[in-house]
Amino acid sequence: MAIQLRATTDQMVPMLWRALRQSDVLMALGVIAILVVLILPLPPVLLDLLLAVSIMFSVLVLLTSLFIEKPLDFSAFPTVLLIATMLRLSLNLASTRLILANGHEGPDAAGGVIEAFGGFIMSGNYVIGIIVFAILVIVNFVVIT
Repeated sequence: MAIQLRATTDQMVPMLWRALRQSDVLMALGVIAILVVLILPLPPVLLDLLLAVSIMFSVLVLLTSLFIEKPLDFSAFPTVLLIATMLRLSLNLASTRLILANGHEGPDAAGGVIEAFGGFIMSGNYVIGIIVFAILVIVNFVVIT
């Protein structure tokens, strides 16, 4: 029995690596991971990691779009934009869930990235935080409408 299981495992590992090398399989796994983030609650450490990956991905897309020679060189931009938007929406929902569920534990209950960004935006003053929040809301309404 153990020999048969070992043989099956030895056959499956190369098949798994071949499947993961295909970009469409990776894309499908990424979309499934985004949906899992929407459903399951995340620990703060994992949320920090995913927020850092999202910021890094945003900078990568920005630099790519700035330095391309022709618009057709980045023809996958609409797909990348859709996946990035789905990722950000899922992270927004996950962070909101953590803040609402664990906010009573202190400012670092939702992770260090959210605490650091909040401290940076507010600068230790609630009036500044409210003004910046109002500006962001106005910009969102102007862009959406």
